[in-house]
Amino acid sequence: MRKLALVRRPSPRLADGITTHIERTPVDLALARRQWEAYVAALHAEGWETIEVAPADDCPDSVFVEDTVVVYGDLAVISRPGADERKPETAGTEAALRGLGYRIARIEAPGTLDGGDVLKHDGAVWVGLGGRTNPPGVEQLRAHLAPLGAEVVGVPLTKVLHLKSAVTALPDGTVIGHEPLVEEPGTWDRFLPVPEAAGAHVVLLGQNKGTETVLMSTSAPRTRRLFEDRGLRVVAVDISEFEKLEGCVTCLSVRLRG
Repeated sequence: MRKLALVRRPSPRLADGITTHIERTPVDLALARRQWEAYVAALHAEGWETIEVAPADDCPDSVFVEDTVVVYGDLAVISRPGADERKPETAGTEAALRGLGYRIARIEAPGTLDGGDVLKHDGAVWVGLGGRTNPPGVEQLRAHLAPLGAEVVGVPLTKVLHLKSAVTALPDGTVIGHEPLVEEPGTWDRFLPVPEAAGAHVVLLGQNKGTETVLMSTSAPRTRRLFEDRGLRVVAVDISEFEKLEGCVTCLSVRLRG
């Protein structure tokens, strides 16, 4: 199976990116660019091809390409970001996915939805509510995905920027999160607390030599050991400059399988 990932180069204005739940600290643009290149190289090393979405240099947060779309099967639902500054980011993503043959749907006003608020696993789609995504956005996503058999569930969100800033899922469907940042761990039948906030974010890379592999940040070494003790193979990357802007490993790509 061909494994593709959309990525987008950091804007020269990256340091002006929006921060909501953390204090602003200086961002080293040159280091961020090197970290982005290492992130892309890690995907390539694991057998993923990357497709670069056209740069959006006037949009400081545009490297966080995940927020521009929700892909489910052959359908790409183009988001309508909750921050007005980020709305121009979606056009490049839509063009890239059209070029790959995806069907296109959109979130329309008054709905807002950021892709980082959407966690998918095995037919379930959880959507963070309370930050960048509003109820009309969730309802529109539900309508778009219902014909594909997806069950969309809204999840309250107040402590972090996006739902996937708080939780992601391991290959077996276990949802992981740093409990102080998770509103309702009981939302999920299987919830595994992790000891570090940065450990709540994993990108599923598939199997390598028969072992499920996840990509995560080097900022969470104790969580890495926890995952390895569970039999997972871990690829760790340094994304410190993006973490200063509330970014994580999931934000930097949109994984496609086809």
